[in-house]
Amino acid sequence: MSELEERIARIEGVLEQMNERFNHLDSRLQALENRINALDSKLDSHFRWTIAVIITMWVTVIAAVLFG
Repeated sequence: MSELEERIARIEGVLEQMNERFNHLDSRLQALENRINALDSKLDSHFRWTIAVIITMWVTVIAAVLFG
């Protein structure tokens, strides 16, 4: 019976290690998701600025053509 208990204890140890590894992997994936979200918001901000500059240039060109 002690051999069975040793095997069960070994399996429990392996499962505990796997649980720790999955928790570590989960935390790394969460950090990666946070970085992707930060990059997404930064990209949105840059896109808005680009659109604003393009519209301003377009209005300036139209005004120069009409009143120049």
